[in-house]
Amino acid sequence: MKSVAREVIETILLAALVFLLIQLTFQNFRVKGASMDPNLREGEHLLVNKLAYLHIDPAWLNSMFPFLNIDPRSPVYLFGLPQDGDVIVFRFPRDPSRDFIKRVIAGPGETVEMRSGKVFVNGQPLDEPYIYERDRFSMPPVRVPPDSFFVMGDNRPGSNDSRDWGPVPRQYIVGKAWVSYWPVNAWGFVPNYSYARPNN
Repeated sequence: MKSVAREVIETILLAALVFLLIQLTFQNFRVKGASMDPNLREGEHLLVNKLAYLHIDPAWLNSMFPFLNIDPRSPVYLFGLPQDGDVIVFRFPRDPSRDFIKRVIAGPGETVEMRSGKVFVNGQPLDEPYIYERDRFSMPPVRVPPDSFFVMGDNRPGSNDSRDWGPVPRQYIVGKAWVSYWPVNAWGFVPNYSYARPNN
C-alpha cells in the first residue's frame, strides 16, 4: 500500500513540475482584431515562446562573476534579441493589462522611415513578402531608442502600432509567437520572417 501511495504522490509531483515548466516556457495567446491579417486571423490561438528572448540581469552576473566585467546597462540574452521579422507578443505600453501581437520592424539604434507605405530601415528599403496590402502612410525618419523595438501589424491599413504610439520597450515583450494551434485548419508555425538587418 505504501508503494502505491508513493507512486501517486510522485505522479502528482511530476505532473505539477511539468505544468510549472510549461507555464514558465509558453503562454497561450488569442489573436484579437485584424491587424495581422491575413497571416494571423482574429480568433486564432497561439503558443508564445517565453524563453525565446530570455535574458539575465548583468548586475547579477557581475556580482557572481566579477571577472566578466559586463556592461550593467546591457542585459545578456541567452538566445539573442528579437530580430527584424519576428512576430512578438507584448504588453501594450499604454495599458500593460492588454497583450498585443505585431511584427518587429527595427531594433535599438536603427532608423525607420515610411514613404507612401514603403518601409525603409537605415535608409534601405525593407523586403516584406508578408504584406498583402499596403497603405499610403508616410513617416519621417524615427530612431529607435535603446532597449526598444519598432513594431507594426501585417495589415498596415488596419493596424494600430508603433506608428501611432512609438516603439515597445524591451521589458514589455512577453515572447515570440511560435505555433498556431486553433482552429485546426490554421495549425502550423507562426510566419516569422528572417532577413538581415540593413547595415548602419
